[in-house]
Amino acid sequence: MAPWQAQEWRERGATLRVWVDAESKPRHGRWERRELWALADPELNGYAGSAGTVGEGWPHLQQVCRLERQRTVKGRTQVAVSYAVTSLPPTAAGAERLLQILREHWHIENRLHWVRDVTFDEDRSQVRTGAAPQVMASLRNLTTTLVRRAGHSNVAAALRRHAAHLSETLILLGIP
Repeated sequence: MAPWQAQEWRERGATLRVWVDAESKPRHGRWERRELWALADPELNGYAGSAGTVGEGWPHLQQVCRLERQRTVKGRTQVAVSYAVTSLPPTAAGAERLLQILREHWHIENRLHWVRDVTFDEDRSQVRTGAAPQVMASLRNLTTTLVRRAGHSNVAAALRRHAAHLSETLILLGIP
């Protein structure tokens, strides 16, 4: 960013914070680098998310973020860019904290939603009427929680084990 641009933003009350999170050594055979830019600009926020009328922005929008992820595996680098908006002001969450929040979100996505999509094959479920889809989703979440609290790290393996050992399943459910 050019110095004149930073000065112009400061004059109108905008702040840009950048945080880079790079690993010093590869983990699991891959090297990752994440760079988050968080812009809090009251003037520009008036245009973001306008629903047909310019100037009527999202009422609680505080920051707009750009996240660039670089991942190198076996010498090949992949770059992915994503964007986010937040109601958290820069005083409550700077770029470093926002990156942490986004990583926590993906941790949940990977630990729960991926299990529902792959292990339970939820996308191919034919339960589609009334409240049944929500009930089934709740049961899948409950099952995932129960097997994780029982100490299983692999939900699919735990499901196979409990399918073969009904007495262990009853104990897991609290039924003597």
